[in-house]
Amino acid sequence: MTKSIFSFCVKLLLIVSVVFGIHIGILFLLKIPLFENKIIPAYIVNVVLAIVIYIGLIKLKKNNEQILGFVFLIGSFLKFTIFFLYFYPIYKQDGNMSTLEATSFLTPYFVCLTVEIFYLSKLLTSK
Repeated sequence: MTKSIFSFCVKLLLIVSVVFGIHIGILFLLKIPLFENKIIPAYIVNVVLAIVIYIGLIKLKKNNEQILGFVFLIGSFLKFTIFFLYFYPIYKQDGNMSTLEATSFLTPYFVCLTVEIFYLSKLLTSK
């Protein structure tokens, strides 16, 4: 169990770090301020929640394998709840949510979601 969690965390952090570097690189090339739009908190929140959700799934697998998909969906709902409670009000302060603001949250969200889905499928198929 610990090996699986460690493997997930290392791969998630590696993938997210590469995507973050690309994200910042694109902003730099476009001469857009790099660390606006709560980009760092968005990446941190998504990574932390992905790890918490995965640990929860690992712990539930032993006794409640039939509800893993439901727990995964609750985790995704939790991420969007945090988005709407914390990030959305900040992004909408000027009355408009720009593409840059949306991608600041959605990029790490979808990267973490993809890694979570990959590991959840491995978890469900392993015995």
